[in-house]
Amino acid sequence: MNINLKRVVATMLLTFGISAYAAQDIRIYTADNQSGKINATSIEQVFKDAGFYVTANNNMNKAFDAKFKTHTHDAYNLMIVHSKEYVAKLIKAYPQVALFTPLSMSIYTKKGEKTVSLSSMTASGIAKVTGIPSDNADLVAYMKSVEETLAKAMPNGKFEEVNYKIEKPQGELINRFSMTMDVKDEEIEDEVEGIQEELEAGLETAGFVMAGFNSIGNESYDFFDTYSICKVSVIFEVSKTHPEAGAFAPCSLYMFKKKGEKVVHFAYPSIYNWFSSIDVADQASQDVLIGAQKAMNAAADEVTEE
Repeated sequence: MNINLKRVVATMLLTFGISAYAAQDIRIYTADNQSGKINATSIEQVFKDAGFYVTANNNMNKAFDAKFKTHTHDAYNLMIVHSKEYVAKLIKAYPQVALFTPLSMSIYTKKGEKTVSLSSMTASGIAKVTGIPSDNADLVAYMKSVEETLAKAMPNGKFEEVNYKIEKPQGELINRFSMTMDVKDEEIEDEVEGIQEELEAGLETAGFVMAGFNSIGNESYDFFDTYSICKVSVIFEVSKTHPEAGAFAPCSLYMFKKKGEKVVHFAYPSIYNWFSSIDVADQASQDVLIGAQKAMNAAADEVTEE
């Protein structure tokens, strides 16, 4: 489908009252696990063998038990991975791919069940947030490689049929911040270190956990770093009804500066992705998400205030 035809279709959908956001933003791959041989560790190893970089694979039940003395699922992990090969290709034209670098995934088994499920973003879900065309060859190939790896990690599995009510987001899908960095080239490294120390301190004070860190820049950037940020209370509450929410958590917060420019760009996906993509509608979940976003924004504002 060419670009003009896509626009026509989107216009027709809106004309007849059907959301242009109808494509599903996440996908859930589920496999029988009667033998109990498939788990977060075995899945991680298959991703590593396939050439993915695994930033973290955290057992959230341990965190939930420590903080809340309970957990909802028999197993619940948040794993974050990315393909350096595909990210390196995409970042040249679409720096916003960093919003999903690394890719967040939840690996879970519901109470009493003998299956294992893994949730992750779809190409259309990433495209909706980043503006990368959903038919971009590198993005399609990237998501295909995830699919092929899942098939190896979870034999006899398949994608579940998901039918979330996807509506137009009620707010911006990306929270953006910026600041000016006007220093000599030899001073950039120290300046970045200072900014990151302040950012990390602000986020940790607000109760966030730094689940991962990646430097993904190339020759076009003085620096390009991403943080994987999580708040245990948020994922604990939301995962009760939406274990697949791990496709959005931890979230990636990026910061970069292009060579020859003075502006440092920061961004992370907003909570409206959760609300619009997977029907997070219960008040308790919305309250913790709204509170977390306010805290993240406050930390970013403190760092970027000039």
